[in-house]
Amino acid sequence: MFAMLPPDGRYLFGRVVSADANPLGVGGALLIYVYGSRSDDKRLIPALSPSCLLVPPMMTNKLPWSKGYFEFLENRTLLKEDTLKVHCFARTWTNPKQYFTEDGTRLPGPVEPVGSWGLESFRTIDDKISKALGIPLAPEE
Repeated sequence: MFAMLPPDGRYLFGRVVSADANPLGVGGALLIYVYGSRSDDKRLIPALSPSCLLVPPMMTNKLPWSKGYFEFLENRTLLKEDTLKVHCFARTWTNPKQYFTEDGTRLPGPVEPVGSWGLESFRTIDDKISKALGIPLAPEE
């Protein structure tokens, strides 16, 4: 479990659900969930369910933690009901779009919620969360 603090001052929570995602054949990526449940205190983690995701699942590396954007809170055993039945990611640069699971298995069509096929940076994760919360995007550096 991890927390992040958007500029509105209310914590968001996330979870690493796999440490072996394979975006673009890279392997070893982290498959994360970011939930819509919020708290004023990062020690008070609300109930978190895959039905309450703020944004679709994303695949990333360890940089959001090493740069201090995500804060590790605790380890929790991952139960079957803690994850979506299928993780679906769209390859949007093909026409028509193609859909894949986190391990690269092609899907016949979209399975909601649909994420982006590829490795998300801490910047693209921030943009997606900000858009979902209605928070202005961070300025370009």
